[in-house]
Amino acid sequence: METTDVRRTAHPAAFGDPADRILTWSLVAAPLVYLVADCLYTARGWDDGDAGAVHVLGAILYGFVAMRFASWSSGRLQAASLVAGVLGTAGNVAYGFNTIHVSLGAVDLVDTDGPGAIIKPLGLFFPLMLVVGALVLHSLQARPSAAVVALAAVLWPVAHIANIGALAIVTNVMLIAGLIPLVLGPGALAGATRGPMSSVD
Repeated sequence: METTDVRRTAHPAAFGDPADRILTWSLVAAPLVYLVADCLYTARGWDDGDAGAVHVLGAILYGFVAMRFASWSSGRLQAASLVAGVLGTAGNVAYGFNTIHVSLGAVDLVDTDGPGAIIKPLGLFFPLMLVVGALVLHSLQARPSAAVVALAAVLWPVAHIANIGALAIVTNVMLIAGLIPLVLGPGALAGATRGPMSSVD
């Protein structure tokens, strides 16, 4: 049996080098941390500074998720994962810091024109990153996860642009259901290797 087969059927998160484990466990940490952020937003308001701080942490963790997607892909899909992942992470982190600034009495960048308006297009790259991730998962035959992540990608901007707390929480729960089984489920893909970025030999 090849090493990669063992890593798919055993406990894949226990294998790989430290960098690979970081990317793998981000699939667990990112949706859980972001769920906490959106629960705080829902309970305390969309200009809550504490929620914004947790939001920043969750957004950073999703940057590692994007790199995990890229490591599982190749060619144009890998390039799309990198572009959407970097830009989406930048936009998502920016929105978190914007919330912190607003909570301290600063101007909301979403309501400004000029340079501050860059936050809007950057923010839209985050759900695009999820769409690309769903395509990556589909290519790896992880179709249930791919479908759930794709639907979450559609609902994400609806929930977060309109500040619909209940929908934002549901979207995070969907991402938990779509991503965590890739690490801990019986068909876990954490040891999968597709593109040249993968650290699994």
